[in-house]
This record gives sequence, structure tokens and C-alpha cells, in this order.
Amino acid sequence: MNNQFAFYLLCLLGIIVGVVIVKKVASCLIKGVLLAIIIALLAFFWLGQ
Repeated sequence: MNNQFAFYLLCLLGIIVGVVIVKKVASCLIKGVLLAIIIALLAFFWLGQ
């Protein structure tokens, strides 16, 4: 196996793993932000009456 090919394979694998991790973290952050917005809106309407 060529040394450059192994390096290319490791870089490709690292990029794929990085994208998967970022998507999971971003998904979690988006859910957290949406949940905070919903709670804030509910609190605003409940306390505003």
C-alpha cells in the first residue's frame, strides 16, 4: 500500500468523522435553542396575562 494513499484514506476518514460529530453537536444545539425559545414564549404569554 502506498504511503500517500494511506494518508489520503486517513484524511478522508477524519473528514467524515468530523462531519458526523459536527452534525450531531449542531443538531443538539439547535434543539436546545428551539426549546429555550419555546419555553421563553410560553413564559412570556403565561406571565403577560
